[in-house]
Amino acid sequence: MSRHPPLPSAPLTSGDHASRRSNAGRADQAQGGARLVVGAGLLLGTLGVFLQEAGQDPLTAVWFRCAFGCLALLVWAACTGQLRSLRLGHRACAMACATGLLMILSWALFFGAIQLTSIAVATVVFHVQPFWVMALGALWLRERVSGAQWVAIGIALLGLALASGLSTAFSGPAVEAATPGLTGTTVIGVAMCLGGSLSYAVVTLVAKQWRIASPLALTWWQLAFGTLVLVPWPMASGLPPLGVSWVWLAGLGVIHTGLAYAMLYAGMARMRAGRVAILQFVYPATAIAVDWLVYGRELGGVQLLGVALMAGSLMAARPKSG
Repeated sequence: MSRHPPLPSAPLTSGDHASRRSNAGRADQAQGGARLVVGAGLLLGTLGVFLQEAGQDPLTAVWFRCAFGCLALLVWAACTGQLRSLRLGHRACAMACATGLLMILSWALFFGAIQLTSIAVATVVFHVQPFWVMALGALWLRERVSGAQWVAIGIALLGLALASGLSTAFSGPAVEAATPGLTGTTVIGVAMCLGGSLSYAVVTLVAKQWRIASPLALTWWQLAFGTLVLVPWPMASGLPPLGVSWVWLAGLGVIHTGLAYAMLYAGMARMRAGRVAILQFVYPATAIAVDWLVYGRELGGVQLLGVALMAGSLMAARPKSG
């Protein structure tokens, strides 16, 4: 029986080559975006160390973050040819100032929570923010949330209770022993952090619903407004003496706002929303590791279980397009 020779494959056309190059280019772009977002998360994970080493009250730290962050983003806009994008109309400027107040409140509550709890606990609790956005979007903007996403929100809240240590208030001695450090001060810190994450969620929703400015312009105006509004506080309470404290405070603005936000903007522009949501947990994971390595504060087994539940819920609730 004769065997037929294999049929020759069709030659690739110029369109096929172009399609392959285009797909490869998109893959490389997404990979580069992921590296930028991960890098920003790693930087932000060290924020708590800069705050604690600076040794200043929350509002003074927020003012320095706004002032140095505003300057850093201005330099970045100038170097990347985006200075014109910082110009806003009256309506957009008013929106930026209104959300700037919420951003100031969010950062002040978060910084205060770090000082009352720990870097790891405050950062993990703050990262309930994506679920605030999802729930408020459904209630306020009538956005559709699937049943599975509501379940994910419920699981995330359970994880939050475990990760923060609040679950020990309703548990036996075994759970309390596995979740060290729960005090009345810790409960206040967790409540402050929840308030901060809710404030930031509202900022996110407003920016999402009314896209009247680029993320760079909106953030720059928020920082500029925060600098002006808060300047009486450090002037009245006294600026720290020139020295190491200024270095740590400048880092909050230059590294954790200017550089980190620039990396986030560049990275998110190259990626789908779903992947960005997943990579958001690089930040709290880094904060947990940094808190343990620098200050020797490690989370208990029950708290780590809570972190895992929150991370898994975020992945399950991510947009399907991601």
